[in-house]
Amino acid sequence: MMNVLLLDTCTFLWIAANAPELTANARAFFSDPDNKVFLSTVSVWEIAVKHALGKLPLPDTPAIFVREQREQHHIDSLALDEGSTLQLHKLPKIHRDPFDRMLVCQAIEHDLIILTPDPMIKQYPVKTIW
Repeated sequence: MMNVLLLDTCTFLWIAANAPELTANARAFFSDPDNKVFLSTVSVWEIAVKHALGKLPLPDTPAIFVREQREQHHIDSLALDEGSTLQLHKLPKIHRDPFDRMLVCQAIEHDLIILTPDPMIKQYPVKTIW
């Protein structure tokens, strides 16, 4: 059965780095060729912001890094659409991270499973895997 996954920003970065933080379960879901995997433009925005602030060193510019990693790992881009943003007012006020909240909105709007270790995201009414 195909799952449609949305990567949390940290998950994408850990995939790119082949980091030990990825659980065996997360790796299995990400690597399953039957699953469709997306990286949100919201995560790309977060990566660009953190890189510009000097909080996220990358081996290249965010534009090159993100594109190369998406291509290498067969990850599709998911644009932030109006329907997703209109989910925002329905979310409980669990935390204030605007990037995470928009990922949750996209997952709700498009019926996606978020691949995330984040306990805050897991408190929202959204499917998660880790």
